[in-house]
Amino acid sequence: MDLQKAIYQVFFQLTDSLDQLGDGEYDFPCKNLSGNTIGKHVRHIIEMFQCLEFGYENGEIDYEKRMRNKQMETDKIFAIGILRSFSRQISKENKNLILLAYYNNPDAEPDSISTNYFREIAYILEHTIHHMALIRIGMEEIGKITLEDSYGVASSTIKYRKQCVQ
Repeated sequence: MDLQKAIYQVFFQLTDSLDQLGDGEYDFPCKNLSGNTIGKHVRHIIEMFQCLEFGYENGEIDYEKRMRNKQMETDKIFAIGILRSFSRQISKENKNLILLAYYNNPDAEPDSISTNYFREIAYILEHTIHHMALIRIGMEEIGKITLEDSYGVASSTIKYRKQCVQ
C-alpha cells in the first residue's frame, strides 16, 4: 500500500536526519522554534503514533492522552529506535475506530467521531510532515545537516512544484 510506503519513507528521512545530529543538538533549545527542541517535535510525532497503536487495540483513539515522555525528547538513540520499530508496525489491517476529540472545552465529555485506521495513519503522516518542516527549521539553525529537498514537504506540494517546472 502506498500509504505504508509513504510512512516508511518519511520515517527513513526523519531517522536519517536525526543520525546527523551531534551531541547536545537533539535537545538544544532552538531560537527559531521559540526555545523548543528538535527532540520535543520528535517526541510529539512518536506519541501520536503510540496513541493510534493503543487506540487500534481498544477501538478508541485519544490523541490528548500522550505520555509526554521526556526520554523521547532528550535521548536521540531511544527515539530513533522507536521510530524504526513503528515503520515495521504500520502494516495492520484497516478497521473502524472512534476518535475522541475535545473541542472548545477540554473538561467536557469528548466528541466521538467515526474514523478508521487508514484514515488516522494518513492524518498522522501529514501531521508528521508538518512537524518535520519545523524540525527542518531547527536543523538549519544548528547547521551542517544535509536534508533532502522533500524533507518536511507535503506530497501535494511536491506534485505542485513538479507541475510548475514543466
